[in-house]
Amino acid sequence: MNLLSDRIQELSESQTIAMNRKSREMKENGIDVISLSLGEPDFNTPDFIKEAAKQAIDDNYTYYPPIAGYKDVREAISKKFKRDNGLDYSPEQIVVSTGAKQSIANVVLCTINPGDEVLLPAPYWVSYYEIVKLAGGIPVVIPTKIENDFKITGEELESFINAKTKMMIFSSPCNPSGTVYTAEELEDLAKVIKVHPNLLVISDEIYELINFEGKHASLAANTEIYDQVITINGVSKGFAMTGWRCGYIGAPLWLAKACDKMQGQFTSATCSITQRAVLAALEADPSEVSYMKDAFAKRRDLVLGLLNEIPGIETNLPIGAFYIFPNVTKLFNKKHNGKEIGNCNNLCLYLLEEAQVGLVPGDAFGSPNCIRISYAASEETLVEALKRIKSAIEKLS
Repeated sequence: MNLLSDRIQELSESQTIAMNRKSREMKENGIDVISLSLGEPDFNTPDFIKEAAKQAIDDNYTYYPPIAGYKDVREAISKKFKRDNGLDYSPEQIVVSTGAKQSIANVVLCTINPGDEVLLPAPYWVSYYEIVKLAGGIPVVIPTKIENDFKITGEELESFINAKTKMMIFSSPCNPSGTVYTAEELEDLAKVIKVHPNLLVISDEIYELINFEGKHASLAANTEIYDQVITINGVSKGFAMTGWRCGYIGAPLWLAKACDKMQGQFTSATCSITQRAVLAALEADPSEVSYMKDAFAKRRDLVLGLLNEIPGIETNLPIGAFYIFPNVTKLFNKKHNGKEIGNCNNLCLYLLEEAQVGLVPGDAFGSPNCIRISYAASEETLVEALKRIKSAIEKLS
C-alpha cells in the first residue's frame, strides 16, 4: 500500500543534494572523491559574526521571536537595502525566514494558484521549478545560450508572456551560470514587466556580494515596477553562513503580510540566535568579507584556464557567484570502456566513477547541454579535480 501523497511523489529530489550524497557515500567506502557539486562557500563564518551569536546566547535570546523577525533585524535589513541597493523597503515590508529557499517558497505559495504559469529563464536554480510545481503552478522554461552569457532580453521575455503568466523567477548573480545582469539589461526587462502589471517577479540576489565586476544592480531599483518585484537575499553565500539558515524578502506590504501569515503556519520565526548573528553581519561594512570574493575571483580564473585546456568543453566568463557552467555537447556520443556519453547525466556519472569528481548535470537547471562546476574549494583541490577531469575526458573517443 502506498500511503504517500501525489504531491511528494511528483516532487523531484534536488540533484545537487543527490550528487553530493552519492559522492559522500563513495567517500565513506574509501574512494577518494572530490565533490564540486554543492553551492557552499568553503570559508568559515567570520569571527565577529560568531561572537555576536555567542553574546546572544549569554543575553538569553532563547525565546520565540516575532514570526517576521526581530524588529531591529528587519530595520538593519531595511538599511542594508537602502545602503547597498538603493531600495526603500520599510521593516514592515521585510520577512526573515529560515533560508532564502523558504523565502522563495513563501512568496510562491502566497501568490501562485493551480494553472498559473511561472517563467524560469534557464539555467535556473533547481528548487525554483519544484517549488512552482508544489504550488500547483506550471513552470515555463525560457532557454538561453552560452554565447549570450545565459541572459534573456526584454524581447525574449515578452514572447513568453500570455494570459496565464503570473510570475518570473530569476537570479543575478545566477546559480548555476554565474551570470550577472547589468543595470541596463535589467532596465530592458523592466520595460516589458511594466506593460504587464499583473506579472510578479522574484529577483533572487543571494549571491550579491560575489560579483567580480562593477556594482550589483537590483531589479526593484526600476521604480516603475517596484511594486511588482520581490527581492530575495540572505547571508548564506556572501557571509559564509549556510548552516545558520537565514534569508529574507523585501516585498510590497500586502505580500509581506501574506508571507508572515504563511510562515506562521509552517516554521514561525527563524532561529533567534541566528538572527542576532545576522544583525552583526548586515551592520558591518560589506568590505569586511570582500576577501572571500577576491579568493573566488582567483579560483574562477584558475578553473577557467584549466577547463580551456580540455577538448570538447566550451566556457564563457561568469561574472559572479562561484560556478562555471560549461557547454559539453561536443562530448556527447563519445565512449570509453563501453560507457557512452549520451547526455550530461551520463557525463557526470562517468566523471564521478572514472575521475572521482562529483559535478551536477545541467538538466537539473533546465540546461541539458551543460554541467555545473562549483569552485568553492581550495586551489589545490581544484587543480587536482581538473587534472582528473581532463584525464577522464581524454579517454573518450
